[in-house]
Amino acid sequence: MKQLLLLLFLFPFRLFSQSLTPEITSWILNTNGETGYNGIPSNVQEVQYSDNNVYVSCTCIPGYDIGPWPGNPNTPVDQNFVFKITRHPQQNTGTAIATPLGHIGVWSNGVSIFNAEDAHSYNNVNVWHQDAVVVEGSSFDDCLGHPSPSGEYHHHLNPTCLYDDNNTSIHSPIIGYAFDGFPVYGAYGFSNVDGSGGIVRMRSGYGLRNITTRTTLPDGTVLTANQYGPDVNGQYPLGYYIEDYEYVQELGDLDEHNGRFCVTPEYPAGTYAYFVTLDSNLNGQYPYTLGPTYYGTVQAGNTGPDSGHNTITESVTVYSSVDEVNDVVRFSVFPNPSSDFISVLIDPSQHANMKASLLNDAGQLISQLDNVQSAVQYSFDLSSLPDGVYFLRIGCENFCVMKKVVKTK
Repeated sequence: MKQLLLLLFLFPFRLFSQSLTPEITSWILNTNGETGYNGIPSNVQEVQYSDNNVYVSCTCIPGYDIGPWPGNPNTPVDQNFVFKITRHPQQNTGTAIATPLGHIGVWSNGVSIFNAEDAHSYNNVNVWHQDAVVVEGSSFDDCLGHPSPSGEYHHHLNPTCLYDDNNTSIHSPIIGYAFDGFPVYGAYGFSNVDGSGGIVRMRSGYGLRNITTRTTLPDGTVLTANQYGPDVNGQYPLGYYIEDYEYVQELGDLDEHNGRFCVTPEYPAGTYAYFVTLDSNLNGQYPYTLGPTYYGTVQAGNTGPDSGHNTITESVTVYSSVDEVNDVVRFSVFPNPSSDFISVLIDPSQHANMKASLLNDAGQLISQLDNVQSAVQYSFDLSSLPDGVYFLRIGCENFCVMKKVVKTK
């Protein structure tokens, strides 16, 4: 709370108004009429927002090349989605809400996030559910996506073409939002939830059970004979079904929803955030995106049959102009945390002749660079500063953006 109050005091500009927050500014907007697969408009077509909700209009077609899908007869088609995402997500303190079949969130390019399941279970008893990554993985394209029978292109796991999943030196960006309103990040985050400790790969808390027969569920439920799954063998190896996994808190960094409450670059005061999970070889690690249940509550209209076509019944503002996009200054800071120097690189599409200021946690100016240009790398020397939290502010007279910087030994 102290940090949040400090931010509001230091930066009383548009970034911290109700209109410009990450759930609005994190989308890949198609402002030039670009097309993707089969000439379909790509990425996010429009973002509209009110005080309470964001509406994301998209085709479910990314801006990069997709396909082919070996053994998959389906073809991507324009889904004409309008997803509704709350701007005030809340932890669900009641019965956890399952992440269902179909879309459970949306990537920042308007493509659907699916859970770990395919649509089949052993003997159709709806007890032992097939892991889509294991069973359908051979039909994934190079971007690890494929179309559903309805033509909905989607990812069950890390969307490798959406961001640089080999960059282990910086905190991964927001690459989507779950339908409970919480952000989904790439595979790398701060080691510690307070934003310190360096950058690490986020590890899933799920591991394979030590079983040879499938007669019990992960929660200990003893099944009846007609609910048994096949014995673990070459045809049905351990990991073939999602019930082959169990959550063990000590195994990883994330909770049973595949997320945690932590500081991120976009949320310096902290937020609950999901992370996609990879193993040490950068292959998808169950549950891949979100876990079997959401952390938060989910509004109606996004999940279930024929969902994703929300009607807007409230007054909204369209967020699609180039000026608005540029007003949210996009820049990266690396390495962060750092023991000596940090580098700053502003996205090439941003304004020129800006000011970069390094502040301590009391808001006092430590050093400043004037006439900072986009696409040019600048550095700040932290070596003589005491360990702790600092803030890097970049902007002009009318707007600015700030990111948290951690100095460590």
